[in-house]
Amino acid sequence: MSKRVATILVHGALVAASALTLLPLLWMISASLMPTGEASAVPPRWLPSTPTLAHYRELFTRLDLARAFLNSLGIAVVTTVVSVTLNALAGYGFARFRFAGRDRIFALLLLALVIPGQLGMLPLFLMLRTLGLVNTYLGVLIPGLASIFGIFLVRQYALGIPESVLAAARIDGAGELRLFWSIVVPLCRPVLVSLAIFTFMGTWNDFLWPLIVLSDTRLQTLPVALANLLGEHVQDTELMMAGAVLTVLPVIAVFLALQRSYIEGIATGSVKQ
Repeated sequence: MSKRVATILVHGALVAASALTLLPLLWMISASLMPTGEASAVPPRWLPSTPTLAHYRELFTRLDLARAFLNSLGIAVVTTVVSVTLNALAGYGFARFRFAGRDRIFALLLLALVIPGQLGMLPLFLMLRTLGLVNTYLGVLIPGLASIFGIFLVRQYALGIPESVLAAARIDGAGELRLFWSIVVPLCRPVLVSLAIFTFMGTWNDFLWPLIVLSDTRLQTLPVALANLLGEHVQDTELMMAGAVLTVLPVIAVFLALQRSYIEGIATGSVKQ
């Protein structure tokens, strides 16, 4: 087999895999624009006969999903900003500062990675209830404000920063905080962007923890609100697809906006020693 034929076959396989991956997403968008009942027609339709935005209007007017959308957006943005900042500080500290028990503490953190997050939900919930944080935004935010995975990711990346660069900055009189914000953060930008995408996606799509903590419907996040919507409008496929589009599109938009830095972070991280 010639090299050209092999290249064509590989690219053909990649295109086919991409099409299979995108097909459900494209049908979801198409179904959200169909008139009521058309998505359930037999044989199934791939395109709307008369595109309509009525289902999106219903979500934001009669069902008031705008509040849930803003709740999710606010929680995801705050969690991402705070989590990336704290993880960057902790990861850099584990990578570059020497203190008693550093390696043991880090090994203990890595050991905790194997424990499923669901096991910690009950004690965490009881702690938040004692503090009076149940049914509050802060109660939803706290578990995501720092992560072992984020600390590990930043630490491994920060280990690759040349010590000579940091030493030169200290000789020039830069304090540790100035050194961190002016030198470490720009050098770690690819991995921090990757971490931000992971954090935003995880927080935006989180269903179980907001369901446990938030009982007030005015505070509910979008995934929880859509689950409630499913119980009331299970037969309205077009309405459910419109809700699903609202859930997926912000994540896609964030990824597309930051994909270059994300790919750079993954590629660079894969070759760091």
